[in-house]
Amino acid sequence: MRLILVGPPGAGKGTQAVHLAAHYSIPHISTGDIFRTNIKNNTELGTLAQSYMDKGELVPDSVTNEMVKDRLTWDDAQAGFLLDGFPRNVLQAEVLRAVLAEKSTPLDAVLELSIDDAEIISRLSGRRTCSQCSAPFHSLFNPPKVENICDNCGGALIQREDDKEATIARRLEVYAEQTKPIISFYRNEGLLITTSARGDVTEITARAIAALTAAVVH
Repeated sequence: MRLILVGPPGAGKGTQAVHLAAHYSIPHISTGDIFRTNIKNNTELGTLAQSYMDKGELVPDSVTNEMVKDRLTWDDAQAGFLLDGFPRNVLQAEVLRAVLAEKSTPLDAVLELSIDDAEIISRLSGRRTCSQCSAPFHSLFNPPKVENICDNCGGALIQREDDKEATIARRLEVYAEQTKPIISFYRNEGLLITTSARGDVTEITARAIAALTAAVVH
């Protein structure tokens, strides 16, 4: 199974990627992991990427594309893979299509985890972290026994900058700007499968697998 997983911040992509990769016995390939591996191993691409990051600049598509292209040559990816965080734009999607066409290993599906903005803001803005021991809490789903106090160590709970409503709203805007064209691209390719990201983790995983099974014929 060769899959791409897409969805807005807060949709649970990271969690679902782990479960789906395990179900299909394929590697979960995230762009974050690829970058960290290349930088840690001081590869030519890693050094190049680090030079842009050190200047506070975005790593160019050309570097990211080459890193992903290299990762797809690894032995563990020959029987399939799940890409998470790539492609981020139509140009990257076109490059990926060309790379896979060369190998005669086209994508099976692009799974979109769909959830409305209001629920995402509720999910993310409710997150709290202990300032002392970093234990995670949530004002709705996992509240502390005493408001704003960590159950484990008594430290003060804080809200990360990333989890503030204004920041989340901006992240959703960026996602819509960058990802909407990708979703249209894969819909036109006949590869897009959309499933709801509402509910608990096991429900979402089961729904995703059922949708993939129904759509992908081997």
